[in-house]
Amino acid sequence: MGSKLSPQSLSGLRPFLRPYRARIALALLFLVLAATATLMFPLALRSLIDGGLMPQDKGAQVMGLREHFGGLFAVAAALGVFSALRFYLVSWLGERVTANLRNAVYAHVLQQSPEFFETTQTGEVLSRLSADTTLVQTVVGSSLSMGLRNAVMGIGALGMLVWHNPWVMLQVLGVLVLVVIPAVWFGRRVRRLSRASQDRLADSSAIAAEVLNAIPVVQSYTAEAREAARFDASTDSAFQTAVRRARARSVLVAFIIIASSAALLWGLYQGTQAVARGDITAGHLGQTVLYIIILASAFAVLGEVYGDLLRAAGATERLMELLASRSPIVSPSHPRVALSSTARAAINFEAITFHYPSRPLQAALSDFTLTVQRGETVALVGSSGAGKSTVFQLLLRFYDPTTGRVLLDELPIRELALHDLRAHIGIVPQDAVIFSSSALENIRYGNPQASNAEVHAAAQAAFAHEFITALPEGYDTFLGERGVRLSGGQRQRIAIARAILKNPPLLLLDEATSALDAESERMVQAALEFAMRDRTTLVIAHRLATVQKADRIVVLDQGHIVEQGTHDALIQMNGTYARLAALQFTA
Repeated sequence: MGSKLSPQSLSGLRPFLRPYRARIALALLFLVLAATATLMFPLALRSLIDGGLMPQDKGAQVMGLREHFGGLFAVAAALGVFSALRFYLVSWLGERVTANLRNAVYAHVLQQSPEFFETTQTGEVLSRLSADTTLVQTVVGSSLSMGLRNAVMGIGALGMLVWHNPWVMLQVLGVLVLVVIPAVWFGRRVRRLSRASQDRLADSSAIAAEVLNAIPVVQSYTAEAREAARFDASTDSAFQTAVRRARARSVLVAFIIIASSAALLWGLYQGTQAVARGDITAGHLGQTVLYIIILASAFAVLGEVYGDLLRAAGATERLMELLASRSPIVSPSHPRVALSSTARAAINFEAITFHYPSRPLQAALSDFTLTVQRGETVALVGSSGAGKSTVFQLLLRFYDPTTGRVLLDELPIRELALHDLRAHIGIVPQDAVIFSSSALENIRYGNPQASNAEVHAAAQAAFAHEFITALPEGYDTFLGERGVRLSGGQRQRIAIARAILKNPPLLLLDEATSALDAESERMVQAALEFAMRDRTTLVIAHRLATVQKADRIVVLDQGHIVEQGTHDALIQMNGTYARLAALQFTA
């Protein structure tokens, strides 16, 4: 964006922070208590120096010193406990808000139409899901809290320095430098640790990459909610892991603060002995030195925190921009009708003209009118770019036509809920999509409620049962990412079994046998012919041998219907189809 980044951009996180107001208030309380304990430490030190070392009876002096050191350690212990509690609460808050933000962005992206993915790269979406949300986590779970804490301590220390003999500051500048440099070094190291991404985020990114690359299949099987829930479970696992890490780090913070305070107290104890011997004077020296250290450390941390805020502001703007995107394809707010559960579906394309958003000057379909009767098998043929796949895209309502309308069972699909529409359509794409799961779960993707017996029956119908049972663990065999452990024909038969299991009234076959060898093609073709007898079917095929038995063949050329009829009738017409057939069959 062209505007200059400002921490005000973080205001987009308010809806994600609002549910945790009580935890935020508790964290702020511990933050103030920890800052107050820090500011009390120099005062307790002054009380020790000025009160506990006054000339008096030796026995009383020893008892007094013990009481003062006990008080100092109590302040240090309170500081450690309050700091640990604050750190744990803000770390929990950062992890929880980040997980919720990541889930919201992912679920929102799953609802976007293919138009969104024409202009937005999947890698960019994954970057926002991981890198940008990690920056937000760093701010919410660490930087913002550190900034507020150090602001309170810095203002308090400055006030105390102005109030108590500021000229003493000049005498301790040398000591200040020796203390601040290690503090700044340690602060930077802590910043690097807090910016580290969570160990389990890679799992969430892998799920997102897989599903986003298969978004047409996910949407056509109306699996958006299921995939969002699967991603939610993955990020919740990452959250639980991060909470355990935060808990351990909270204990570490408490140990560091208490141990360093104990070391400081030991050094001060040695100093008090020197004062008792008359080697040095005390006064407000110790108090002033500590306030200077607090002030300098606070400003050093605030400088780093502001840089983190600016980076997180940019990440938040990008995430809010993604959440603000709206898909042009949405279900009507009040669907007028619902589709019947008929075993067959009728389709009507009425004077369709359509341009892809990325190609507004080139019509993918022009004045396209087609009627498909219930139970009819219609094949769409033509050269690449003729508009065959566009017919499927419009029927699934991945896009809406520029003009004209599409009807399913005489109902305009724009008036149907997307879930109802897509639940009535099964699709076998040209590139079979296999998820990183077992063969059983890949087929069951078509119907998550199906029993194992129904899955096996669908696999047998698709001639996939034999090779699945031959796998090392049968139906429970993990198929690898994108089905890398299967051949192309095996992947295609899994996809066909998935569509058969869904049992939709309308079946879309997009080059369903293109990846099969001759033997597999014959088996799968027989299975598809059996399945097509019970439902309306649209078939896209370049290999004309696979569509000769279709009830009707529709020939497309540059978005227009140029011929239609049976195979024999089209051959006799001696037109485009006859020329394509002559080329293929002669070859």
